[in-house]
Amino acid sequence: MGILTTLTRMWLLRSFRPFTFQADSGECPPEAMEGMTPGLYVHIPFCRTLCNFCPYCKVRYSRELCERYLQALHQEIELVAKVQGTSRQRASSLYFGGGSPALAAEHLGGLITTLQSHFDITDGIGLELHPDDVTVPILQTLKAAGVTRVSIGIQSFQEKFQRLLGRKPVNPQAMAHALQCVPFETVSMDFIFALPGQTAEDLRRDAEQAFDCGANHVAIYPFIQFSFTESRTPIMPKAAKRRLLDEVTDFFSATGCHRDSIWTFARNEGHRYSSMSRDNFLGFGCSATTLSRHQFRINTFSVEEYCRRLDEGRLPTSLRLDFTVRQRMVYWIFWKIYTTRLPLVEFEQFFGVPLMRVFGREIQLAKWLGFVTEADGILQLTRKGVFYFHHYENYYTLAYIDKMWGLMRETPFPQRLTL
Repeated sequence: MGILTTLTRMWLLRSFRPFTFQADSGECPPEAMEGMTPGLYVHIPFCRTLCNFCPYCKVRYSRELCERYLQALHQEIELVAKVQGTSRQRASSLYFGGGSPALAAEHLGGLITTLQSHFDITDGIGLELHPDDVTVPILQTLKAAGVTRVSIGIQSFQEKFQRLLGRKPVNPQAMAHALQCVPFETVSMDFIFALPGQTAEDLRRDAEQAFDCGANHVAIYPFIQFSFTESRTPIMPKAAKRRLLDEVTDFFSATGCHRDSIWTFARNEGHRYSSMSRDNFLGFGCSATTLSRHQFRINTFSVEEYCRRLDEGRLPTSLRLDFTVRQRMVYWIFWKIYTTRLPLVEFEQFFGVPLMRVFGREIQLAKWLGFVTEADGILQLTRKGVFYFHHYENYYTLAYIDKMWGLMRETPFPQRLTL
């Protein structure tokens, strides 16, 4: 897998130069995002139990540690806001991920108030929810805090897959009641795709149950086996995965759903939910990342070290990548095409040069292979292109993200990382 991603990187970058992340002392402030409208991300790493398949930065919940962490989060927000240099910068959205952010539900209103004192959040506030947290009291607390969108990590309603993933059964009736009592602008439900033995009928049943419970948006994320997780679930073969994805896509199309990204389907255009595909974003919390025009930064994965750095008045940045122009272009394209659409004018607005002038040969090859079409200045992924994005995402994740996250789980502040 590393060979494929290495060859792809060298071809696209026209260089043998790898991605090299340098250690960061926490004293170098992040690049100011003048003239940009970043997305905001806040990571809450606490969970009641730790799922064996989940690769994200997480620790078992402790009230004392959680309260200390939340205090550090406020400190990080204040430090970063000073660097941005404006009294109240526009931000496209705010997203709370985890972990299980609802474990800190009573404190989220305070965090949102702090963020809103520095940022004008123009496009909603989203939050990830564990199924156990879909109760009327918790949803009321979240809505009162300002949350407008929720994403519920169901993974599967079916007992056979819940056992495989080490998850407890979900009560659809109780969930539907809570969501009916406390409605949100978008209710998204996440499911894992390409589990062993999974069929299109299995995914159709899950999606129908989601809609019956009140979802208006569904995500089907491909199962990826990370090297540092405890799960050893077998991987579905490529051909079976492609058939399954095509059949599920047909189902969503037949029910009138709109595909709004590689992995997600919405009941209509207004029901959007995504933490990705932002041109720029500011991340707060352990393991959170920040993407600016010229830099990519990632915070330490250690909750203790995160708090300690901020107690010292330093940012918790662990590693920093200073992009070359072409590296930044490739990164921009990779995440922009996640939405399945790439308006050519947006690339030129961001980089000051036409996309076809820089990557014309690659675009022509993608058209010839049947991965994309072009109409009215917009590149659109075909169904074949969507599948191969899914497929390549697996290689990318295991070659880059798995290596980075694996190292940072072991070492709070690595000296260097080469990918």
